[in-house]
Amino acid sequence: MIRTVLFDLDGTLLPMDQDVFTKDYFSRLAAKLAACGYEPKKLVDAIWAGTATMVKNDGARTNEEAFWACFSSIFGEKVFADKPLFEEYYRVEFQQVAAVCGSNPAAKETVHWLQKEGYRLALATNPIFPAIATESRIRWAGLEPEDFLLYTTYENTCCCKPNPAYYRHILERLGSLPHECLMVGNDAEEDMIAREVGMQVFLLTDCLINRKDRDLSSYPQGGFDALCRYLEEDKTKGDKLL
Repeated sequence: MIRTVLFDLDGTLLPMDQDVFTKDYFSRLAAKLAACGYEPKKLVDAIWAGTATMVKNDGARTNEEAFWACFSSIFGEKVFADKPLFEEYYRVEFQQVAAVCGSNPAAKETVHWLQKEGYRLALATNPIFPAIATESRIRWAGLEPEDFLLYTTYENTCCCKPNPAYYRHILERLGSLPHECLMVGNDAEEDMIAREVGMQVFLLTDCLINRKDRDLSSYPQGGFDALCRYLEEDKTKGDKLL
């Protein structure tokens, strides 16, 4: 019986075109930092390099530490003095990126329904953003950080999707058994890999990402209405066993 539901954020609770989001995010950041000596193309390339370093993180350090070690190797130690500029960006200019994201009232309604039903909720978003950016995107989805027992950020996590260790880390922090957890996400690789650690999975298809053109027929899938039916059926089966 499912007791804990984990949600992805981008493309799941917060509908978006990932490419449009990334382009707007980078263009606003590059414009802010150009005046501080960061050449736009080099800056974007450096952020991608830092992101790749986080994705490869083996758990020896936080993703935040991994990112800044890579970023400083490209721009030098000056980046640490400039960190307040990045924090200011997330407080101010980043908020305008919300305009290129969609909204889906069903996401908020589903989360609140699950809370009333007594499910434990966690936000399993790929931890490549600082907390301030993750908390902002949660609010763009019509929710609050407090709606979740845990939400992963680059400060509090030491690995990334699609590394199965990312999901094991969440299980440890929640004190949850894998088979009692349902991972809900829109990415066929990054989210559905949770099945490898024993979690149940549900593929949300509203903003589906399937980069490797995988066969998706083995996954329960659909929109938020289908997700709610899936959970209701699971609960009915569980009640019959009690």
